[in-house]
Amino acid sequence: MNRQYLMNKNTTVRTVAFSALLALSPLAAQASTELGNALTPVGAEKAGNADGTIPDWTGGLSPEKGTVQADGRMDNPFKDDAVLFTITAENLDQYRDRLSDGQIMMFERHPNTYKMNVYTTRRSASYPEAYYHATENNAGNVQLTDNGNGLSTMVTGVPFPVPETGVEVIWNHMLRYRGDSITLPLGQVVVEASGQYKEVTKETVWHFAPSIKGTEENDNLLFLYKSKILSPVRLAGEVTLVHEPINQVAEPRRAWKYLPGQRRVRRAPNIAYDNPASGTDNLKTADNSDMFNGAPDKYDWALKGKKELYIPYNSYGMYDKDVTTDDIIRPGHVNPALVRYELHRVWEVEATLKEGERNVYNKRTFYVDEDTWQVSIVDLYDSRGQLWRMGEAHAIQYNPKQVPWLATEIFYDLNSSRYVTNGIANNIKKPLEFGLVASKSEYTPAAIRRWGK
Repeated sequence: MNRQYLMNKNTTVRTVAFSALLALSPLAAQASTELGNALTPVGAEKAGNADGTIPDWTGGLSPEKGTVQADGRMDNPFKDDAVLFTITAENLDQYRDRLSDGQIMMFERHPNTYKMNVYTTRRSASYPEAYYHATENNAGNVQLTDNGNGLSTMVTGVPFPVPETGVEVIWNHMLRYRGDSITLPLGQVVVEASGQYKEVTKETVWHFAPSIKGTEENDNLLFLYKSKILSPVRLAGEVTLVHEPINQVAEPRRAWKYLPGQRRVRRAPNIAYDNPASGTDNLKTADNSDMFNGAPDKYDWALKGKKELYIPYNSYGMYDKDVTTDDIIRPGHVNPALVRYELHRVWEVEATLKEGERNVYNKRTFYVDEDTWQVSIVDLYDSRGQLWRMGEAHAIQYNPKQVPWLATEIFYDLNSSRYVTNGIANNIKKPLEFGLVASKSEYTPAAIRRWGK
């Protein structure tokens, strides 16, 4: 295994940490002194904005605010909030400067039905104390390697709490806290322009490196992932397995598929980059999953700074177990009555395809929530430079476990009015499970063959 991206576990860590104390960049020095003071423990601005429409961060939502029932039902801690105002095609011009180009185009494509209900901003993100301490230790000590494609050490916590480059923001997104491990049932829905849809339900298990027994600090491993289709019957038992490296240029992602009809496990080399994502009718690419994942090597990443944007946030209406898939799906877009938008500060990152590289997206503009490092909105441009797709991540705070999570993610095709959602679990009466420990033996081709039966 190529380990050029990683420091020697026993000797170099102390040297690099000492050197960092001697020569921190100004922003790294700021992070080391201001985390928990002017900045939140993960690097967001603690203070609100000048007019008070974004409040101060005061610790986020506590674990006591809301409970999870045995069927996965989670109380909405903000159920009594009223809509402040609604953005429509008629009043769009008042709000253009706080919307992405993709959001604006949704109003132009669906002027009679698309709207955004805006609520009071609730800075609900919170994390376990151990995650805050890990982030503080990272400040100034984690470095990019291999032209931004790897990191100098295995990371728990935010690697770059005060980012200096666009690719550092994207690494913060890819390594953000998701509970170390999670088992989740979910639905993936492909929707035609007419509103007709096809739904696939899955059981998905993720284990990040800290929750995998036998993982060493010099392992090039971000997470292990497996997903099994539960319905429809014709697809049931199909399993996908992924071994996700940190540096995917040094060591490409490894993936396998178990097909129950053939009773065979096959390598799946196309689960990467701009290859079509499985079961999405070509509505999103493999690296669109989780808004962006995988190697950042095909793009130049420009950090444009921060701005205030209306983004889907605290979208408990999309997670309500009393809401069905029929309630959510509408022609052209999801039901606006179920979506909550709030004004938040986001990092703007522009990814431009490098000369000589090929990808269906010539440019991507990411808007990354400062409190969670979750990509909230992404605008996707085709090879001609025309706006093609827009993705939204509908954030919730899974507060009993202090995990910023998603009710669903949606990718809209702005030309065809088709879209795909991933993560809808309203009709699955089973809660998420966090904090499990796994061994590498559970993530082998032989193991997924047994799991798929």
